[in-house]
Amino acid sequence: MARPGYDPRGVATGVVHFGPGAFHRAHQAAYFDTLLGMDPRWGIAAVSLRSPGTVDALADQDGLYTLAILDHAPSLRVIGAHRDWIGPGGGARVAALLADPRVGVVTATVTEKGYCLAGDGTLDMAHPDIVADLRGGEPHSFVGWLVHGLAARRAAGVAPFTVLCCDNLSGNGTKLRAATIALAQARDPDLARWIADLARFPDTMVDSITPASDAAFLADVAARLGVEDRAAVQREAFTQWVIGARALGDGPDLGAVGAIMTDDVGGYERAKLRILNGLHSTLAYVGLALGLDSVADAMRTAPLAGFVERLALHDIVPVLTPVAGLDLAAYTGAVLARFRNPAIRHLLSQIAWDGSQKLPYRLLDTVAAARRAGRPTDRLAVPVAAWMAFVARRSAAGEAIVDPLATSLVNAAAGAAPAQLVDRLFALDAVFRPELAGDARFRAEVLAALERIMAGDIVGLLQQ
Repeated sequence: MARPGYDPRGVATGVVHFGPGAFHRAHQAAYFDTLLGMDPRWGIAAVSLRSPGTVDALADQDGLYTLAILDHAPSLRVIGAHRDWIGPGGGARVAALLADPRVGVVTATVTEKGYCLAGDGTLDMAHPDIVADLRGGEPHSFVGWLVHGLAARRAAGVAPFTVLCCDNLSGNGTKLRAATIALAQARDPDLARWIADLARFPDTMVDSITPASDAAFLADVAARLGVEDRAAVQREAFTQWVIGARALGDGPDLGAVGAIMTDDVGGYERAKLRILNGLHSTLAYVGLALGLDSVADAMRTAPLAGFVERLALHDIVPVLTPVAGLDLAAYTGAVLARFRNPAIRHLLSQIAWDGSQKLPYRLLDTVAAARRAGRPTDRLAVPVAAWMAFVARRSAAGEAIVDPLATSLVNAAAGAAPAQLVDRLFALDAVFRPELAGDARFRAEVLAALERIMAGDIVGLLQQ
């Protein structure tokens, strides 16, 4: 078992993290834990102002917990990067930390809804937490805490901290910067200008499959450790943290511990969305049609595994813009190897949730790029058709569809023959943008694939 390569008693708090859930503890905290062996300035203060469970567990365990790496040869590692932990009622301590000149970075994994953004990605001024923040007093929202902390630093003549959003939100740093400036503008235009001029909010991308820490996992860790660990987390061996280059200045050298510093975070993000997430959705919808349960099960099914590899290398990668420092073919190989990991049980049914929101970015952007390039799209039509078959199958069985457009999807599937289903779903402009909605050739390819899926000829379809 790997233990911290430093004395936790000599670590200073240089990072304040909001939302210390499993992903943060398995991902960002592991990077900082490695960095602390070289630079003790970057210990983490874990802040959870609405739920005490995680911070209470960290407090009981002196900030120590186990990270289990799920691979062909599993391993355990003790993480000691958290040196402070603040739960509900600790607002005064949070305010003091955000104003402290020794704190150089604020990180967050508060989920997309935690940023109080409207549908267009801008700050939702009507959100109850933002309305409360505009009235003054202790902040309610994460963006409110950023404005509060930055205002205190400006008043004290202290440089602003750097903000790293670590949630899966496209252009996350750009959107968070705009939201922070908008809230500051509504309260103090001079503060808004100071933030705009000096504060850094780089875009980032994070990736590592992190299964939930269920009772069976915690019991297994306890058996292996010989002590109870209520904060233990698990993830796959692969981990990726992509950060806008030069954004950290003289702050933590995360590049020295494996983070990728680049001028093209968006390129890495598109590669992840279209390759990893696009293949994930393909495995989910086609795999469920074949009666499979997990990603690893799907990758053990030779026709499906071969299909997703061809889809990636012959249809997705050729229409991706090259990304400096990223070998797209090698990245594809790494993604497929991750999918085969027998230690990770990633359920296809979970990946299939919210398809109407995911497909435009995971698959349909690739289809549009391929059509503009004059490339074939018949293989790309298969996962789209498999999603439609999934909708029809769930609707016919009276089973719930977990999707923001669930009602529209059920209505589209009601009594529909394949051609009707395709027409009705292509008419959903939240899913199919005009460029594809009016594409007769792609519609015909989707219909042909759907008819074969519904006729049970799935394996034959996968061999194209």
